[in-house]
Amino acid sequence: MSADRLENVTQRIQNAATAAGRPEPALLAVSKTQPAAAVEALARAGQRAFGENYVQEAAAKRQALAATLPGLEWHLIGHLQSNKAAQAAEVFDWVQSLDRPSLVAPLARHRAPARGRLNVLIQVNVEGEPGKSGCRPEDLPVLAAAVAAQPMLALRGLMAIPVPHEDPELRRPAFRRMRGLFEQLAGSHAGIDTLSMGMSDDFAIAIAEGATLVRIGTALFGPRPAK
Repeated sequence: MSADRLENVTQRIQNAATAAGRPEPALLAVSKTQPAAAVEALARAGQRAFGENYVQEAAAKRQALAATLPGLEWHLIGHLQSNKAAQAAEVFDWVQSLDRPSLVAPLARHRAPARGRLNVLIQVNVEGEPGKSGCRPEDLPVLAAAVAAQPMLALRGLMAIPVPHEDPELRRPAFRRMRGLFEQLAGSHAGIDTLSMGMSDDFAIAIAEGATLVRIGTALFGPRPAK
């Protein structure tokens, strides 16, 4: 079942990229709330990168799978609390949700040199939604410079979650603006290569607008387990 779902999603991504004349983006499997066994099944079907919302949940899954699947790549995609920054620097290979300057120094300070640099995406609140995580577009240059100045952090690009309009087509302007911000960032910093946007119901639009990584959960794992 996991292999079938992965093959189906991969084919849909390939089709969307071909239709848009874009390179095929990377796939991040959103495994939040899924048990370690579900992650293991998808990993054995060929998926390597997984996205989690909570530091402790990811730490438990990584520990459970470390012996049998040591090569998995773990991404934090949920809001990062300041008191979890130290543990996040140890657990994750990528933090996609850095959104404020106060996180930069602790992430860098607690990243073990043996792990190599922590890959960082800056989350942008591209539509200025009240109460939503993400830096303001106008604050992006200063925050990006702070990340780039840290030897143990690798600034790789941007992440966004547009307003979830019922009609996914209404999300296109936000994706397009993110592509513009991404290109501006790439003009100012070396190594910018990742634009994370697009989920199960809108990834084709995101790919058409330039996403290099899409985040897919339900289509890969099925409905989330009831809490």
